[in-house]
Amino acid sequence: MKRIVLWFMTTATIVVLLFGYSTSTSGPAAVGGQSSAVASGNPVSSGRTSTSSSTAVKVTGPTVSTRWGDVQVVITVDGSTITDVTVPVYPNGNGRDQQINSYALPILIKDTLDAQSADIDMITGATVTSGGYLQSLQGALDQAGL
Repeated sequence: MKRIVLWFMTTATIVVLLFGYSTSTSGPAAVGGQSSAVASGNPVSSGRTSTSSSTAVKVTGPTVSTRWGDVQVVITVDGSTITDVTVPVYPNGNGRDQQINSYALPILIKDTLDAQSADIDMITGATVTSGGYLQSLQGALDQAGL
């Protein structure tokens, strides 16, 4: 009888834990609202509007080939200030790529705008994409003379 009660309580606990576990599918919306853009394969951008000054210039970084796909960064520069960052090319060939990049790209973009340079941290869990992003970003910054 004790074994049956113990088995039942263990099973009930496991079921409660499984149904109570929340996944991280709602995480990217809190980071920058980019989850729908990444999931649909659209370019990811900072969402910040660039100035309408005639000195604002878009600079496209090189396309960097990574193990999981190509990454390319486009920056908008006004004088010596990075006003916008978009990522028109990034790995999005499967659900896992979309999940990783919907989380990582908004963080990388925000960090770039905050740091105003390529001196930003890589994203844990998105190391390959982060590396490609940083290489393309540095290429764009070099072309812009920053």
